[in-house]
Amino acid sequence: MKRAPLFRRIWKRMRSWRTVRHQITWSGAAFSALILLVGLGAFASANNLLFLLLAALIATLLVSGFVSRLSLSGLEVRLLLPEHVFARRKTPARVQLTNSKRWMTSYSIHLWSIDKDESPTRLYFPIVGGGATLESLTTVHFRRRGVHGDSEYQFMTRFPFGFTERRLQVQLRREVLVYPSVDPRPGFEELLLACEGEMEAYQRGRGSDFYRIRPYEPRESSRHVDWKATAHTGELQVREFARDEDHLVEIFLDLTLPAGREAWLEQAIDCCAFLSWRIAGRNSRMRFVTQLCDIRVPESASIYTILEFLARAEVSRARPLVQPHEESSFQIVFSLAPEKLVEAGWRTARLLGADDFAGLDTIPPDRPAKK
Repeated sequence: MKRAPLFRRIWKRMRSWRTVRHQITWSGAAFSALILLVGLGAFASANNLLFLLLAALIATLLVSGFVSRLSLSGLEVRLLLPEHVFARRKTPARVQLTNSKRWMTSYSIHLWSIDKDESPTRLYFPIVGGGATLESLTTVHFRRRGVHGDSEYQFMTRFPFGFTERRLQVQLRREVLVYPSVDPRPGFEELLLACEGEMEAYQRGRGSDFYRIRPYEPRESSRHVDWKATAHTGELQVREFARDEDHLVEIFLDLTLPAGREAWLEQAIDCCAFLSWRIAGRNSRMRFVTQLCDIRVPESASIYTILEFLARAEVSRARPLVQPHEESSFQIVFSLAPEKLVEAGWRTARLLGADDFAGLDTIPPDRPAKK
């Protein structure tokens, strides 16, 4: 009964050998040709010395393959990522390579990821001692938002003589949540500047501390007119006051879309993540709302709570629209159904609809990993 686990481990190791792939190198092809020539000469001349040489060459080739395979066996890899990972941004990471063989050292190990969503940078470990763990710095680059599951890595070695290039694929089991990109895309910076200008307009004159004197603008209340400054300049001047508290910015993302508009949702999510990230960086009060969530920053959550929701966001079925929290708030709405938003109370919102993201490339998210 005690031997069963040992036999099971040995059988598992033997089955894993079948996943090793090898390719003959130019030096290996030359060495094989030499073996063929020596073999032909030995059989043609019946020379014992040539037979001894042939046996030595064949033994060298077999030992080379055996040692090369042992060098790849027992290797384990781990990828250590930071807490927050963003799509389409190079993220520093650490790769840990462990040699679980305590009785043998692995030599000349090349390691890289064959996953298209990660960095193709090849790492090289000249010596990995028995039972040792080595660490190297690298970068990863996820192209899509969402939950990224298991990844495929590949080991390669030509040790000891370089006759063959042996490769072994291993599966790195992990689950990484990748936030949408918060980097600006074409048109995002201009949109942010326009929104900031409108937000400044909403924030003027809402406090009691004097801010500045500026020219009168049409449709403004006459109670803020500074008559002394008006008499001095000959034109209407207005006293402007700083606001007493941060103004609320509300962002609404409509997840109810018609069929075939998933590409628009991806573009809207990228823009929504960019605006939320920049607005949160100004320490402004913000409310992010959809049919499925209502997040307030910084009262009850952080900006990363919004990004986490956007990383997992998908098209949802018809749900009732959420109303704005404050009528005086600055509102940004992402939707393809503006008529429904007006009925829900988003009358003064800045609408970003079907034509606001035209011409942008779309990268679909990964499907959530199966647990």
